[in-house]
Amino acid sequence: MTTLSLHELATVVAGGTATQALAEATTMAVAAEAAGMARVWVAEHHGMPGVASAAPAVLAAHLAARTTRIRVGSGGVMLPNHAPLVVAEQFGTLEALHPGRIDLGIGRAPGTDVATARALGRGNANRFPDDLVELIGYFTGASAQLAMPGRGALPELWLLGSSTYSAHLAGMLGLPFSFAYHFSPEPLEAALATYREAFRPSAVLESPRVMLGVAVVCAPTDEEARWLAGSSRLSTLFLRQGRPAQLPSPEEAAAYPLTPADQAVIDHACATHVVGSPERVAEGLADLAARTGADELMLGARLFDVADRVRSITLAAAAVGIGPVGSPSG
Repeated sequence: MTTLSLHELATVVAGGTATQALAEATTMAVAAEAAGMARVWVAEHHGMPGVASAAPAVLAAHLAARTTRIRVGSGGVMLPNHAPLVVAEQFGTLEALHPGRIDLGIGRAPGTDVATARALGRGNANRFPDDLVELIGYFTGASAQLAMPGRGALPELWLLGSSTYSAHLAGMLGLPFSFAYHFSPEPLEAALATYREAFRPSAVLESPRVMLGVAVVCAPTDEEARWLAGSSRLSTLFLRQGRPAQLPSPEEAAAYPLTPADQAVIDHACATHVVGSPERVAEGLADLAARTGADELMLGARLFDVADRVRSITLAAAAVGIGPVGSPSG
């Protein structure tokens, strides 16, 4: 049985608001827990009209308070945007409030455009390895500076990446590695090989542990799944064109006048998305897990209607054999 989790962006749909998006993120976290998923992570993105997840620690605190079992965390905190001590105190607080349920996924990218990164005030990715070691030191006590809460309250720490750079660093530090297959599939094999070759056992992990982010749309039929996926496909085109927008409806996506060049961009960017009926999705996820040796798959579900998002992750979880909470297999 493949372990599944949820990656939540707090999607703002066309005509919607941040308030609606955050309420729907809560609905999704509750649904992921009910479906038997292992964890829900929230992203850090800035300056994007279609994403309301800009403050992972704040949103994670809310979702952890609204759930009881599922692990909750960041996917991820973009460390170049923050002072490591502040991140340690934030996630140390979360770990103190919800012991044993908090994850801290760390990324190296700013999670936004250059102008917004400048407005955030830090944005020096060249310091990332040093900042990461500093951050870990606040939790472990290796730092003379006290992080309270933080010291002695280490969340489950993951390093996120979309290249061999973070893969190598995760291996050298003996950390679990989460690869962004959903938007950067080309370096997958090289990144996983690099991670496993570089891995050194650490105090937190004895052997390599891999998670893959994967875009999934699951519906009762292949036809309906493809229709619903139109929203994220058009949104991906807008993003690749440098004009991010609120998530369009399937109707808007179907009516949009795509040029052959537009279609080529979409087809390339979304080639690895797993879209279809429960049977097709189960087959696609099983093939991906078998091909990569991934320990866990984290599903993204960017659909216009939250009811379709809930149904998508629920159907996918059931299709791979994960039982709802309280069931014999859950």
